[in-house]
Amino acid sequence: MITLYDYWRSSSSYRVRIALSLTGLHWNRVAVDLAKGEQATEAHLHRNPQALVPVLEIDGARLTQSLAIIDYLDETRDLGLWPDNPLCRARVKAMTHAIAMEIQPVCNLRVARYAAAQSQGAITEESWMRAFIAPGLAALEAMVDDGDYCYRHMVTVADICLVPQLYNARRWGVDLTAFPRLTRIAANLETLPAFAAAHPDRFKG
Repeated sequence: MITLYDYWRSSSSYRVRIALSLTGLHWNRVAVDLAKGEQATEAHLHRNPQALVPVLEIDGARLTQSLAIIDYLDETRDLGLWPDNPLCRARVKAMTHAIAMEIQPVCNLRVARYAAAQSQGAITEESWMRAFIAPGLAALEAMVDDGDYCYRHMVTVADICLVPQLYNARRWGVDLTAFPRLTRIAANLETLPAFAAAHPDRFKG
């Protein structure tokens, strides 16, 4: 049995749902409501001491961290999410890291809420998100290919990270008109069955 512990609106969870959909495997979902603090319960801390989602139980193991989970699925289910050429693979990793290691960490809701609280109202969650998401996307816009995917004509981990990040950007009211490449790529990816099946609206509540 494959079980995913996730939160419907978490971009990291969204990534893993896309990857799971690409495998074609059957999996069960257990919601962890971040808004209610369920990530800090004893049961969830036993699954993940970081008090984060997602957590994937698969092949008799329990995996955490979205990129590690996606790599495991890629390697064990032969998804082909990285180019074979080392230089091309490094390029895709750079795009992936630009999202998952540069934009997302500083725009984690915990970080934004802390900044807003410490600023005593000078910073809002919305202004914080927009201040960091937009420049990050501007850099990524210059990194991706001028086509329907982040890299050439194949789905890569960069694509799996891009779609949730743009979903999050829209949620916080980031103006995406300056990013025609990214929005075109995302629009193409969102038509693919695996991406559509993973959309947060299908898991809300």
